[in-house]
Amino acid sequence: MVSAMHTVTLIPGDGIGPEITAAAVKVIEASGAPIQWDRHLAGMAALEKFGTPLPEETLESFRRNKVALKAPLTTPVGGGYRSVNVTLRQEFDLFANVRPAMSFEGTRARFDDVNLVTVRENTEGLYAGIEHFIKAEGKTIAAESIALVTRTGCERIVDYAFRYARQTGRKKVAIVHKANILKCTSGLFLEIGREVAKRYPDIECEDRIVDACAMQMVMDPGQFDVIVTTNLFGDILSDLASGLVGGLGLTAGANIGREAAMFEAVHGSAPDIAGKGIANPTALIMAGVMMLEHLGEQATARRIEQAVRAVIKEGKHVTPDLKPGSTCTTQEMADAIVAELQS
Repeated sequence: MVSAMHTVTLIPGDGIGPEITAAAVKVIEASGAPIQWDRHLAGMAALEKFGTPLPEETLESFRRNKVALKAPLTTPVGGGYRSVNVTLRQEFDLFANVRPAMSFEGTRARFDDVNLVTVRENTEGLYAGIEHFIKAEGKTIAAESIALVTRTGCERIVDYAFRYARQTGRKKVAIVHKANILKCTSGLFLEIGREVAKRYPDIECEDRIVDACAMQMVMDPGQFDVIVTTNLFGDILSDLASGLVGGLGLTAGANIGREAAMFEAVHGSAPDIAGKGIANPTALIMAGVMMLEHLGEQATARRIEQAVRAVIKEGKHVTPDLKPGSTCTTQEMADAIVAELQS
């Protein structure tokens, strides 16, 4: 049976983005996946060409296709334009950020048996963008942010985490919070989380205070299965989880909404190595794996993942971040994965 063609909005990104995008596209196309790419710009590349970091034609492509694969985008620190990632998540209500952290045999990681998923609320909290400066006598004397936490937002992200656990055969969900101090915002999240957990008696539920959770993840990550938490805490803990398996170059993320989904490498645009051809393409390729799963192409997704794992395990054709001293380029690693796919 031949699968229907899927049209996907492809955003090559900034910095190393175009290089790892070329590698990911090569691997996905070599797999035979029925994907048609609809290429559009965002971030710094779009700003330079169109005068805006998020052109309307990019938004329209995503609205039309409802699926996007996105490489890293540059966000200025401090001033400049607001994060395009945050804007896309809010524009398309991509409320669930799903970040698996799984060990790869052959990497230099502190643990070799990590298999956990962080499910992060993606549109509210301190990333809602409700902030301002407080001025007096012409000077900025303070800055204030409001963390927006709604009952609807809490309920749908915790429910998503439990449904995800059930659908993927996972057994436990940890609700992570700071309700001992942030009694309103984190308190509401914990209260609603416990209510939602009662709907899933087949899934074990526990709650953890975020700082203790971070320590416990570093000491014994095997005690975690699915973590669900609010926006800022999820941003931090998911990066910590990436560090447990060898770094951000190995981890992908999905941004899931009711109507649309965006898949991405979660690391930065790394302008310091842009153009050198040494960026690790694994994260964006694994984002493509998550995208194919979302599109119902599970068999192809598994083939690509197995090929990536085989190449990393062998260690002959991996980028320098995975093997110090390696002279393997981004495209050579992609070629090795393609060869493994076709073997």
